[in-house]
Amino acid sequence: LPAGVFNVVTGDGATGAALVAADGIDKVAFTGSTEVGRLIRRATAGRGVKLSLELGGKSPFIVFEDADIDSAVEGVVDAIWFNQGQVCCAGSRLLVQESIAPRLEAKLIARMETLREGPPLDKGIDIGAIIAPVQLSKIERLVGIGREEGARCYQPSWAAPEEGWYYPPTLFTDVSPAAVIAQEEIFGPVIVSMTFRTPAEAVELANDTRYGLAASVWTENVNLALDVAPKLKAGVVWVNCTNQFDAAAGFGGYRESGFGREGGREGMFEYLRPTYEAALEPYAPAEVVPPAPAADVTAGLQDGASPAGIDRTPKLYVGGKQKRPDGNYVYPVLSAAGVRVGDAPLGNRKDVRDAVEAALKGSAWGKATAHLRAQVLYYVAENLGVRAPEFEERLTSLTGASRRAAAREVARSVERLFAAAAYADKYDGHVHPTPMRNVTLAMNEPYDVLAVVCPDEAPLLAFVSLVAPALAMGNRVVAVPSARWPLLATDLYQVFDTSDVPGGAINIVTGVRDELAKVLAQHDAVEAMWYFGSADGAAMVERESVGNLKATWVNHGKKRDWHDDAQAGGRELLRRATRVKNVWVPYGE
Repeated sequence: LPAGVFNVVTGDGATGAALVAADGIDKVAFTGSTEVGRLIRRATAGRGVKLSLELGGKSPFIVFEDADIDSAVEGVVDAIWFNQGQVCCAGSRLLVQESIAPRLEAKLIARMETLREGPPLDKGIDIGAIIAPVQLSKIERLVGIGREEGARCYQPSWAAPEEGWYYPPTLFTDVSPAAVIAQEEIFGPVIVSMTFRTPAEAVELANDTRYGLAASVWTENVNLALDVAPKLKAGVVWVNCTNQFDAAAGFGGYRESGFGREGGREGMFEYLRPTYEAALEPYAPAEVVPPAPAADVTAGLQDGASPAGIDRTPKLYVGGKQKRPDGNYVYPVLSAAGVRVGDAPLGNRKDVRDAVEAALKGSAWGKATAHLRAQVLYYVAENLGVRAPEFEERLTSLTGASRRAAAREVARSVERLFAAAAYADKYDGHVHPTPMRNVTLAMNEPYDVLAVVCPDEAPLLAFVSLVAPALAMGNRVVAVPSARWPLLATDLYQVFDTSDVPGGAINIVTGVRDELAKVLAQHDAVEAMWYFGSADGAAMVERESVGNLKATWVNHGKKRDWHDDAQAGGRELLRRATRVKNVWVPYGE
């Protein structure tokens, strides 16, 4: 390698912190604890640094009654006692179908007696030393809590070496799902066992964690395995195996296990930028100012007169219904010339919470077939096309655009809806060429709730360009439209209502962009968030997203050409609207 291409600096946490804070860093990839991941997210916020985090885990190891129990026992040994359990994806929660639990636990206890613990450089040793005294103390403390909570603790009859930082392999049974040892990452050779009766219960127990790095499923029924795997909130699922890795397949987590992927095609994107980004210009200060305040009741009115025409009162759009804002406040919407065109609802924190709750309840959209989502989006595009003259008139009155420019924006919006509909069942996954006898499926999955905060420019086209691909991939969306000209989005309510869009799939809250964005960034039920606005707003979204470490995509105060397919259409938005789950399925006898 040429000098300077690869550089190594050794040190502790202070060294890492200095590296993260250094000027000139364009990308940070971190593997470590969730707590440090949060610190790095805050330290990189607003700096334009690409970030991928591979953090902690509390991975489920699910054993169904038809599994090869002897193989599953050896899988447990590899899942939790490999590297003394000091592995981010360690299978530390053993979920066993009730009918085979006594037999599996007996075999596992017997297998623990044959494990050898000692100096890790000895090739005959199964379990080595704990990394540091502070970690050994943490393991001892959490095991003590497990005993106090009433769980049954099993350890081998032999004693761990007295010289050095050793801890014996430990199995807890009769563990409550809410127990500390079932929820906290111990990061040691300790596994907790729980039972389930049905596959649905197994999935519920597996997902009862704030982490989502990996999972292991053991069954001889491939139909059952492939039914359960997509339901698990984990970035990697191993079927009848565990701890399988290869550079050809992506690895990374959901939830507080981080975001981004290492390895595979999906991992390459973490180290690449679209070429157009280098040429994007920042917003001028006047282009990102908040709208007129609600208290300014005479804004845009001459001599106190009311706006011309029928006084239409838009509302918020939550759960498929029009809803008044929580505070019953509105704010004036002014045209580019400063003339009052109407009022828009002034959403607040309560309205955002209601919208997120409606999105969570609208799970049918994410479960719908890609073909069905395509049909609904085609219908939306057709209905918007029918009402094109109405939207052109609205664009002209609000933005001052020429009739020709308004017609172009509406036409491009219809095109983007058609494109998203076409991609709904064609943006599919991959089969990674891992060098084992297995099929490694890279599945594109939506987020449960995706927040979208739109810019002021191109108020219809930007809204459609961002929301349509998110809906196409099965996300349930909470959208904040243009704060300055939100009436283009409120006019879409009737289009959605007449296009069979189910309630909760798209929820729209109007108001001051950065105020609503902050609430969305802090909301732990929002799994991913897109923001297009000021540089300060982008930094705020990245900084406030640390609560649940949601994946964010922000513009860092740079404006883009929403008519350009490279900048506002195509596969980039589809990729941003999905996360990749890799499912390893071995084959052969």
